[in-house]
Amino acid sequence: MRLHALLLPLSALVLWWQQPPDPAVRARQIVDWLLEGQYEQVRSALAGEAKLRLTLELLRDQLGASLRQLGKPEAVGQPELRKSGNFDVAVVPVKFASVGINVVVTLDAQGGVRGLFLRPQEVPWQRPAYSNPDAFLEREVTVGDGEWKLPGTLTLPKGSGPWPGIVLVHGSGPLDRDQTVGACKVFKDLAEGLASRGIAVLRYEKRTRQYAARIAALQDFTVWQETVEDAVKAAELLRSLPEIDGKRVFILGHSLGGYLAPRILKQAPWVAGVIIMAGNTRPLGTLIVEQAEYIASLDPANEAARRQAEKLKEMAAQIQAIEEGKSELRGVMGMPAAYIRDLKGYDPAAELSKLEVPALILQGERDYQVTMADFKRWKEALKDRRDVTLKSYPKLNHLFVAGEGKSTPAEYQKPGHVDQQVIEDVTAWVRSHASGS
Repeated sequence: MRLHALLLPLSALVLWWQQPPDPAVRARQIVDWLLEGQYEQVRSALAGEAKLRLTLELLRDQLGASLRQLGKPEAVGQPELRKSGNFDVAVVPVKFASVGINVVVTLDAQGGVRGLFLRPQEVPWQRPAYSNPDAFLEREVTVGDGEWKLPGTLTLPKGSGPWPGIVLVHGSGPLDRDQTVGACKVFKDLAEGLASRGIAVLRYEKRTRQYAARIAALQDFTVWQETVEDAVKAAELLRSLPEIDGKRVFILGHSLGGYLAPRILKQAPWVAGVIIMAGNTRPLGTLIVEQAEYIASLDPANEAARRQAEKLKEMAAQIQAIEEGKSELRGVMGMPAAYIRDLKGYDPAAELSKLEVPALILQGERDYQVTMADFKRWKEALKDRRDVTLKSYPKLNHLFVAGEGKSTPAEYQKPGHVDQQVIEDVTAWVRSHASGS
């Protein structure tokens, strides 16, 4: 009897231990480890593809370095939970002196971490002076169908139309339909500014944001799933609407969206023209290293930034090895091997030169993420094209927000808007490419 009495509490303990962990508690534990620099602990909690992609070096030299740049955290809020298929997604707010960020932790039923992202917290958006809300209306739309359908917003000029239309294609990262970066909303500015001037605009949630957990589990993920397929579906939707002139549908790609514009155009050859804003022409690995070196140069005493730049150089060499089939690594810099191989040898400037599509290419001269070196390559490849217009802006950064001096990551945390001259230039160019002109 005594032995039986002793076994009962033990069996109860085993049953309790097997209960799945509370996702809010687990997410807070992961965030605490990350903030305290306990990267080995974070690494031990990873599962599935995340364990292959998020190396100890990447956790320390990218995620950790990004957090260290913000200083000491002042407060950590309660996790907000939502379901994404079979996964729990926890959003944990962290307040720093100058900015707030959200740490997004995706967990499986056993408490394994399937995804880990840093996202800036939204700052209240103020309408830019060039937006006239009396001139347009907005309605919700759905881009695509089936398992990857995406919620979107159509910003439509008031009146009878039919209107020319533009599809906005995101840059890198799991971005929302407004392309919120820090305190700026690049796509919301563009949508309202252009719709105020008689151009309809369609924007949508990026697939890597809407389905973050499912994307993280994919082994054959490429830019087709990330960007190209959804951009084509969005363009097809836009031209099918009765309020839109189907012969005047344009693609506007920012950053990665501009880089991939030629691939989008090949899938939608009927598009009337393309606008490329800060589109890189050099490989992504090259840009990432260059950005890290630039950030390190802003503060030569920042040893962590210098180490990160050196580590990224090593990762760039690993990318080349994957491209050449000399490495068995599953991924580098958060990019799966399939993603890296898909972009091997891809030259967007050369590709665009082969396509008979009018183009407007815009570049901020203060941009440190996609630089004037990329703009120069667009110029060289397209110098003989009379249907291509190129323009750079001395005071604008990567988000096409005006500023002075060297651009820095901290600049993105200050409220700002896409410069009005950009709105006017895009408007004038679209109008000049009206159907039949």
